[in-house]
Amino acid sequence: MSPETDQSRTPTGVPEATGRWGVLWRPRTWRLPEGFGPRVLRTELVSGLMVALALIPEAISFSIIAGVDPRVGLFASFTMAVSIAFLGGRPAMISAATAAVALVVAPLAREYGLDYLIVAVVLGGLIQVAFGLLGVAKLMRFIPRSVMVGFVNSLAILIFLAQLPHLTDVPWVVYPLVAAGLAVIAFWPRLTAVVPAPLVAIVLLTVVTVTAAIAVPTVGDEGALPEGLPGLFIPDVPVSFETLQIVFPYALGLALVGLLESLMTAKLVDDITDTHSDKTREAWGQGAANVITGLFGGMGGCAMIGQTMINVKAGRARTRLSTLAAGVFLLVLILLLGDVVAMIPMAALVAVMIYVSWATFDWHSIRVSTLKRMPKSETAVMLVTVAVVVLTHNLAYGVVAGVVLASVLFARRVAHLAEVVGGEVKDGVRRYTVRGELFFASSNDLYSQFDYAGDPEKVVIDMSGSHVWDASTVAALDAVEHKYSLHGTEVEIVGLNDASREFHGRMTGHLGAGH
Repeated sequence: MSPETDQSRTPTGVPEATGRWGVLWRPRTWRLPEGFGPRVLRTELVSGLMVALALIPEAISFSIIAGVDPRVGLFASFTMAVSIAFLGGRPAMISAATAAVALVVAPLAREYGLDYLIVAVVLGGLIQVAFGLLGVAKLMRFIPRSVMVGFVNSLAILIFLAQLPHLTDVPWVVYPLVAAGLAVIAFWPRLTAVVPAPLVAIVLLTVVTVTAAIAVPTVGDEGALPEGLPGLFIPDVPVSFETLQIVFPYALGLALVGLLESLMTAKLVDDITDTHSDKTREAWGQGAANVITGLFGGMGGCAMIGQTMINVKAGRARTRLSTLAAGVFLLVLILLLGDVVAMIPMAALVAVMIYVSWATFDWHSIRVSTLKRMPKSETAVMLVTVAVVVLTHNLAYGVVAGVVLASVLFARRVAHLAEVVGGEVKDGVRRYTVRGELFFASSNDLYSQFDYAGDPEKVVIDMSGSHVWDASTVAALDAVEHKYSLHGTEVEIVGLNDASREFHGRMTGHLGAGH
């Protein structure tokens, strides 16, 4: 027989079932996550709206760069933003169609058409997923701070340079409008922080230009907005090895450039927000988002640094809701409010992006006091990173150049830290002391640091103050022993730490020293 029950009411007035064993059933109430109150909710949604407004002209411009219809870029931005909101590892980061990806796939779209481009996007996404699962994201730890600073500064410069076409050959009234937008962004926070200043600037300038019938370039002038939802896109390409040969180089380029830009952006947002993100998840999440984007006919993309800075700096967003809201608002704006969005003056968005450029640049890095204290090698790495990015308009090239230069300068600096000190001859034995880290750069000079002809019949090489890192060092030590053997001198190597002893014992005599 079932237990007896009666009906009582909860403190909220909702009935609950009770019985002789206590409460049998209580209605579940939905609550926001801890710390996610109405104020945070408003911040995330408003920031997402602001990002969506900035995404529209950017996506259209990147579509033009890639040589495809503006709808392709807009749908890519929608699907990327929504997908990465669930799949990505960095909350509040915005992913959408980007100039970096557009530049990579433009030659393919121009020569072979949209269908081949979509295949490259899907394949590039799969490559990114594979890289993510293989742990490629962990290589981010090898990017020096000077490269990161150069990355940030070059990004700020590129954001500013991207606004120049909107300030060239335009009506004179555009310039005061941009100045007015910047003034609103600068002074509005002194009145209130409830509504982000960039959003206020966009609304005010739109109202002014529309009511006063001021003829200036608008978002609608950048390209046609779509009128329907994106659908599944099956590319019409032959399934053959020849097709793979055509699309693979572009897919690989898309994967590498997109992954590098996304991981660098994630690291930048980590620093700004003082939080940690899962870079491995971000890597395969970006890949999965690109696969989804390609299946819906989008041009692919990656993290958007400019829009991300709008989200986390101007909008002060910190959660995935802002990313999801940006994608949803983007679709709503272009489908339901397309006519209104088309009236937004480009001057308003230019003002927002100039502000983002100013806020992104690390001004501390170029102060005279900072440059005096900073090692010249660090400054050189930062400047080379900036120069390569600005000249090529490719963030990936700049980062690679900066890392390579930093590695070369580091190896050169460490090479001079290794030294060999020879002691006096005692009881027919001369003792040499080796100090420093020994690897290919520092061990090459090891061979010439000994007095082969003048030393007695026994030599002791004390390596307690050094560490053997690679085969080049073992080969150098073998060469020293071989050279001494030609003079009839016995060599004893002592003081190796456990790791160096194991490595030296395994490699010595098998590297062809003396031949």
